[in-house]
Amino acid sequence: YRLSRIKQLGGANIVYPGAQHTRFQHSLGAFHLMGKAIQSLQQKGHFIFDSEAEAVQAAILLHDIGHGPFSHVLEHTLISGVSHEDISLMVMEQMNEEFRGQLSLAIKIFKDEYPKRFLHQLISSQLDMDRLDYLKRDAFFTGVNEANIGSSRIIDMLDMVDDQLVVDKKGIYSIENYLVSRRLMYWQVYLHKTSVAAEHVMINALKRAKQLARQGVELFASPALRFFLYQEMDRQTFVSNPECLRNYLTLDDNDIWSAMKVWCSHPDPILSLLSQDFINRRIFKVEISDEPVNEVRKQETLNELAQRYDVSVEDANLLIANIEVGRDMYSLDDDQIEIRFSDGTTHNLTEASDMLNPSLAAKKVRKHYFCYQR
Repeated sequence: YRLSRIKQLGGANIVYPGAQHTRFQHSLGAFHLMGKAIQSLQQKGHFIFDSEAEAVQAAILLHDIGHGPFSHVLEHTLISGVSHEDISLMVMEQMNEEFRGQLSLAIKIFKDEYPKRFLHQLISSQLDMDRLDYLKRDAFFTGVNEANIGSSRIIDMLDMVDDQLVVDKKGIYSIENYLVSRRLMYWQVYLHKTSVAAEHVMINALKRAKQLARQGVELFASPALRFFLYQEMDRQTFVSNPECLRNYLTLDDNDIWSAMKVWCSHPDPILSLLSQDFINRRIFKVEISDEPVNEVRKQETLNELAQRYDVSVEDANLLIANIEVGRDMYSLDDDQIEIRFSDGTTHNLTEASDMLNPSLAAKKVRKHYFCYQR
């Protein structure tokens, strides 16, 4: 239930005030869609054991359990070398011990170690229940109506050939709409310049807090946040020390909010400025370009910020963020979406679609965001 205290979109509600939904809601939604997908496949004559259906639903229900507050912020600041996927697996394995092995099959499917690979595809692929839920849910709560996808239609069109998920040819337009919606949501919501800038204001504030903690400076923080601020945390430490996971699982958005509210009045000028920026929605200014900002421009900005706020140029580095972001419409490197034609043959989506040719699918869209203190 900790996930009910973690917003699904992190800082995106700065841009879209209606995006107040939580990761708990998303997990329940993905669980619901998984049940519908299993039922759809069974109705088409594919035999799925009750134990397999139960396991794949448990896996999708727990797929985000390792998420920390504000999405990936902790992965960039207080913890290194451990992703939320790693932590989800650690939690599932710990739960499996407590449940005396009842999650063993769910974990095998989650790790793609189970012979029926289509079950893993339902959890993690380019057309999984995770994405089908969050795209539709996020589009609804942000009000981005153009990105509304037909998840029920896609699930109804799912089938299986040679242990691989396929989509019936009748559903190809729904798949095309899904991919266009996904691209739209990434650039309009998930990678919106203000959302990205807000996240990096918070990241830089936590980096500063970590620097001060290393120097022994006293900082207000909840016990769990303090644990990560005042200890160096790499992958080996996190995996070997059970206190790390225990403290991590008590963290939620409230720990970060309460700390940053108090840090607004901290004597350190960088920490207080960044905290005030985030709390009062005074987000970094953003310049977007196809090329990285040149070093001359970056140095000029650093010198100007250092002079304006009476800090060193080194400290002024925390008042800027230089970010490369990118998202492909359809990855040719991941599991491909296969379309089944009426003659029984299957073809890759890039071959079957009139809209999505291989050159368009392979195109790598990259943008550079240069963010700096207003």
